[in-house]
Amino acid sequence: MADNKAKRGGADRALIALTERYEVAYWSKKFKVTPAKLKYAVKKVGHSARKVEAYIKLQKHRAADKKLIALSEPYEVRYWSKKFKITPAKLKTAVATAGHSSKKVEAYLTAQKAAKKKKAVKKMKKAAKKKKAASGKKAS
Repeated sequence: MADNKAKRGGADRALIALTERYEVAYWSKKFKVTPAKLKYAVKKVGHSARKVEAYIKLQKHRAADKKLIALSEPYEVRYWSKKFKITPAKLKTAVATAGHSSKKVEAYLTAQKAAKKKKAVKKMKKAAKKKKAASGKKAS
């Protein structure tokens, strides 16, 4: 989107022109990002400075607390549910039990899975024992 040099009003100030070096430099400095990150953000959400600023803030927020699970953010609930391959309800239960640390939640879920597997193996052995005992009675 070419910058119209004749326009100097608010509408022109609200847009980011990637074709102009001075604008890329200005907006990069204003948002405290590299020109490459600014260009990526503009391509992702459009030329609106407001939308680009919101997108960059969201990205900075996501990068700042990658080790913590924030249940108040729907995108984080989706992300961690997918990552741990569990439902959002189970994720909320795990966070309530283990805390917001992703490592602690992962350890909790791993322990739960191991306990569930152990219980299933025990149940299978018990069923096999019953089956063996039942077949022994039939043979007599």
